[in-house]
Amino acid sequence: MRRRTASLVLGALAAALCAGCGGGGSSSTSQGLGRSLATIFQDQPHILSDPVGTLDTFRSLGVTDVRISIGWTSLAPAPTSRTRPPGFNATSPAAYAAAQWAPYDAAVRAAAARGINVSFLLTGPAPVWAAVPAPRGTATHNPGVYEPSATQFGDFVTAVGTRYDGHYTPPGSSSPLPAVTFWSIWDEPNYGYQLAPQAIGTVEVSPYLYRELLDSAWAALHGTGHGADTILIGETAPRGANVPGVANGMVPLRFLRALYCVDSSYRELRGAAAAARRCPTTAAASARFRAQNPGLFAASGFAVHLYTPGQVGRPDLASPANEPDYAGLADLPSLQRALDRLRARYGVAAPLPVYNTEFGFQTNPPPSTCGCVFLSPTSAAYYLNWSEYIEWRDGRLRSDAQYLLYDAPGPPSSPSLSGFSSGLLFLNGTPKPTYAAFRLPLYLPVTSTRRGRALGVWGYVRPARYAERDTGSVPPAEIQFRPGSRGAWRTLRTVTVTGSASAFEVPVRFSASGSVRLRWTYPKGFADLPASAARAVTSRVQRITVR
Repeated sequence: MRRRTASLVLGALAAALCAGCGGGGSSSTSQGLGRSLATIFQDQPHILSDPVGTLDTFRSLGVTDVRISIGWTSLAPAPTSRTRPPGFNATSPAAYAAAQWAPYDAAVRAAAARGINVSFLLTGPAPVWAAVPAPRGTATHNPGVYEPSATQFGDFVTAVGTRYDGHYTPPGSSSPLPAVTFWSIWDEPNYGYQLAPQAIGTVEVSPYLYRELLDSAWAALHGTGHGADTILIGETAPRGANVPGVANGMVPLRFLRALYCVDSSYRELRGAAAAARRCPTTAAASARFRAQNPGLFAASGFAVHLYTPGQVGRPDLASPANEPDYAGLADLPSLQRALDRLRARYGVAAPLPVYNTEFGFQTNPPPSTCGCVFLSPTSAAYYLNWSEYIEWRDGRLRSDAQYLLYDAPGPPSSPSLSGFSSGLLFLNGTPKPTYAAFRLPLYLPVTSTRRGRALGVWGYVRPARYAERDTGSVPPAEIQFRPGSRGAWRTLRTVTVTGSASAFEVPVRFSASGSVRLRWTYPKGFADLPASAARAVTSRVQRITVR
């Protein structure tokens, strides 16, 4: 009903605004111009192995932020030992091997040279010497995720924060490393693969483990000069189990309630229930909770992985009625209400911005190692644009995200299979339809209308910010139409965009059924454009019906 109402309103608006605009010719307009979300892209293997080539591609696609996970064990010495190395000063960047830092340093320098922000995700698993041994017979995915030491995690974050404060010059280097000013704390803490135990019996454990990790990392970042940076909390997986056990996932809203020490009715926990979750047991103690846990209340935003069900579900597919604690894309309103209620319980009225930091749709081909049936690449391109339109219309969301440039390969024994197939490129580097859809998104909320009435066209020139930075101007977007299924494309309208507001929604009247697409041309002088890239690019194609 909401979608139908929105469509009727948009149709009426389009008809009014487009009266007399005609079905042919070319008119220039900036009508419907709107904000552009930040775009967070993650493909760890290619960013670290080929930072220059990968970041050139990201820039040509209009990516604003590259997300790099710094796993604790990727830097820590003797990560599989039960004994911490003697004399190891975990707070000093120099105490970690230079070779382990090198890929991160190269990526940070390459990103800074291209005007791309780096978002560091500081996460586990912990080295075994910084975690509690799991009880014998306890199911766990990794010994380094079972009760990791918050204090020692803070030491690790101190080393990373010091190295990337903008003043640190590594031994042998002639210049300081660029500053990193975008951080996120621990990946999917409501998922047993990342943090355990999730629960013991009916008592949530991972929320208080995460609270302690967050408090320690928050202090470390502030202590190394990053207090004014963007610092995100959460990074929750969108789904989980209501009875998670030690190693399963926990539904995210249940995780959040325990994190903020409230019950299912958002009342503060008290007595034994509070003590079991390391929460304040009295009203006086609750009054100190906000000051004692500044990250929960002063963070820049809440990060969530807004995957649709199975990374294949429709973007508007809300969670089942019997699963009210999920937090996928269609559940954004309930997630935002939950965050507001949690913070209001402690006297914080300001809404917490929400960031989508991991997202994508899995396709087949390539077939997956799990044997699952995923979306066709064409359907994935449509869903990708539909999802971004939903995000764009949500005034509280600050970013969209794309997980993987290339499909993740399967095991060496099965080179034709993919371990995770949400990339914009196939395993062999051939672009999927999602590649063009990501670079130049197009979405029509309504695709059928009566003759003489307009349809709303939403589009986004993602690379516009870099075009403006490099050349001082941005070529307009062209809305093109082809009647029927053949023939030449004709530009019906051009839309003027800017680097900071390159998304738009405008009404267009079409003379007949046919196909719609966007066309845009990289300006001469666009820096770091891959040599193989065409200057004139188009979006995916959307069929429309005019009756």
